[in-house]
Amino acid sequence: MSVPCEIAVKCVLPSVRAMIAKELTAKHGLKQEEAAKLLGVSQPAISLYYRKMRGKSIDLENDSDITRLIESLADSLATNDLSRKEFIIKFCEICKTIRAKGLLCKMHKAFDPAVNIEECGLCLGADSLKCT
Repeated sequence: MSVPCEIAVKCVLPSVRAMIAKELTAKHGLKQEEAAKLLGVSQPAISLYYRKMRGKSIDLENDSDITRLIESLADSLATNDLSRKEFIIKFCEICKTIRAKGLLCKMHKAFDPAVNIEECGLCLGADSLKCT
C-alpha cells in the first residue's frame, strides 16, 4: 500500500527539480554547479535533468499554474531571496497543487494497482492544499 507522498517523492520531486534547474540555468544563466548548490543536489544530477535523463516521469511543463509556481521559486532562488523555510513552503505548494489537480493519480495507480482513482479523491480539490 502506497501513499501519494511516496509517489510524489519518486516522480514529482525529480520532475519539479528538473524544471527548476532548467529555469536557473537557461533563464538566470547559472552554471550547473550553482544550480545544484541551490537545489541541494549534485552537478551530475543537474546534467541528467537538463538532458531529460532524470525527472521526466511526469510532464508538468504544459500546466501554466505549475509553471508559474516553478518560475517564481526559481526566481527567488536565483536572487538568493529565500530562507530555507520559505523554500520548503514554496516547494510544498507546487507538490500540493500537482496533487490537487489530479496529476498524480495515474502514477499512483501504476505503483499501487489497488488504488481506485475514480473513487479516491484524497488529493483532489481545495482540502488537499491544507497538507502543511
